[in-house]
Formats: sequence, structure tokens, C-alpha cells
Amino acid sequence: MQFEIQLSGDSRVQAHIHGHTIATDQPTRAGGDDRAPSPYALFLASIGTCAGYFVQSFCASRGLSTVGIRIVQQVEKDPATGLAGQVSLDIAVPETFPAKYHRALLRVVDQCSVKRTLAHPPVIETAISALPSSQLSSAA
Repeated sequence: MQFEIQLSGDSRVQAHIHGHTIATDQPTRAGGDDRAPSPYALFLASIGTCAGYFVQSFCASRGLSTVGIRIVQQVEKDPATGLAGQVSLDIAVPETFPAKYHRALLRVVDQCSVKRTLAHPPVIETAISALPSSQLSSAA
């Protein structure tokens, strides 16, 4: 999977993948215009949205309605690092949702690729490559 990351010259950065554009910005307190979520907020949101996908798929495969289901994600910062120290996901279901599926919903969220990747973090390598002058206008 390859992403093309485009810098705008200010605090906004876009990622392009498979014909989609993911826009990011920084909050005003960090010098941005707050026109889009920060990259870190998108990263954290990917945990809850991935869990949501698996809950939704679970319900669909059993003919269960997803009306009223929501996931509340809380992120507590580690005071030592300022980064996420704990992420909690609460799957809120209507009281009419069959109780026999509650434990299964908890297990299905464990299948989330984002959650599994965080449990087994990838190696992240950074390199620099020089673009030929002929590619500079198309890279901007």
C-alpha cells in the first residue's frame, strides 16, 4: 500500500491513497487553521472507526440492526509523554440489543487491524531521496 503525501506550505498536509484524499491540519493553538483533523487525531480516530467497522459487520452478518449503536472512545494522555497512554472503547448498544451477543462484540473488536497493529507495531523507516528537477513541478 502506498500513500502520496502532499505538503501545502502551511500547516495542512494531505495524504492521497486509491483516489481518496485525506486532509489534515493543525489546531489553531499549534499554528494551524483547524480546517481538518490533525494527523494525530486521525490516527486515534482510526482505532474507533476500525472497531466500528467490525461491530457493523458483525451485526450485518447476523441480521442485527445497528440503529442506536455507537462507540465512545476515550483517550487518556500519559503525563510523562503527552501521548495516548490508554484508549478505552465503550460499545453502547440499545437495551433491546440481544445480551447474548455482548461478549461477541468485545471479541470482534479484537479483530480490528488498527488495534492489532498497535499491539505489534511495525518498524518505521525514514529515508531521503532526491527528485530530479524535471519532477519538481509535478511533486508540488
